[in-house]
Amino acid sequence: MIRVGIVGLGKMGLSHLAMFNAHPDVTVAGVCDTSSYVLSVLGKNTGLTTYTDYDTMLEKAKLDAVVICTPSVMHGAQVSAALDRGLHVFCEKPFCLDPAESDALAQRAEKLGLVTQVGYHYRFVGAFEEVRRLLDAGAIGTVTHVLAEAYGPVVLKPKGGTWRSQRTEGGGCLYDYAAHPLNLLTWYFGVPTGVSGSVLGRVFSQETDDEVTSTLHLPGGATASLSVSWSDDSQRKMTTKLTLWGTHGRIFVDRQEVQVYLRDTAEVPPGYEQGWNVRYTTDLTEPVWFYVRGEEYSSQVDAFVQRVVTGTTKGENTFRSAADTDLVIAAIVADAEKAPTPVGGAHPAVRKAPAPPARTGLRRLLPQR
Repeated sequence: MIRVGIVGLGKMGLSHLAMFNAHPDVTVAGVCDTSSYVLSVLGKNTGLTTYTDYDTMLEKAKLDAVVICTPSVMHGAQVSAALDRGLHVFCEKPFCLDPAESDALAQRAEKLGLVTQVGYHYRFVGAFEEVRRLLDAGAIGTVTHVLAEAYGPVVLKPKGGTWRSQRTEGGGCLYDYAAHPLNLLTWYFGVPTGVSGSVLGRVFSQETDDEVTSTLHLPGGATASLSVSWSDDSQRKMTTKLTLWGTHGRIFVDRQEVQVYLRDTAEVPPGYEQGWNVRYTTDLTEPVWFYVRGEEYSSQVDAFVQRVVTGTTKGENTFRSAADTDLVIAAIVADAEKAPTPVGGAHPAVRKAPAPPARTGLRRLLPQR
């Protein structure tokens, strides 16, 4: 049995508490939050040991691992404190607001040989996992373009917000919504070589973005168009989807299914045929021991627990892979601050061929080592 402490008992913290507390290989040895009301309810009805101070929980609870579900601005310091004590860490996404901090924490955890994971749950959805397998098999040939989308009904009118709607706290559509398709893109293709044409648009929010658009330049020459909005009430809940075009076909994927079109030039993988194919998440997902919100949430918890039990540092959604996503987010922020190129500034008779758009590089956002 591993002893786990959970800090931050908002929506995601309570979800993780339910799953970790139900896991057969876990004892929840402590929960921590600043809300005395939440802690009193949990203490009375569950018997869990509660703490109002994170450092006190780390000192007294005799933990093997911590689960961090606090606002993003707090992640860096709380992760660092856990690493100081040699604890394995599961941290909610996005990892850190500063990609240099993400990189430094990933390096520390790697040197210490600790298990790390960040909560990008879409990597545990059967349909998105199937896309990874199809790409690795070269099913649609060379990928030329990707459309990465996420829409949902979060901010639908002007109003005061929580920490998610404050840029300095780690919120906004970019961090809360766009981070998911960006993480899938880095999983499928690696870190982009640059970004361009980024816009962080406001619809209702006063302090942060409600819409995100950007072009990502992927390794190998392909591009990805990012289109995200959390002010779309045509969606009942968050909907994330990708469309991928390749030289031998096309893939569309969301949480429910994978639609694959294979041309007659494609090298058809087992279980598929030329033309249209459909695979459903229900057929691609392994059963889980405990269901809360979706199988993918339990699957990611179990993956973390089993890696802690076996001491396996490699796996999905490590600090390193999350740091790559943080790097892309930071590049989009930097790119969006640039002024757009004016249209019609030169007479048609003397215009030259347009230069390629300027890209915001990613690696230069990190300190040189």
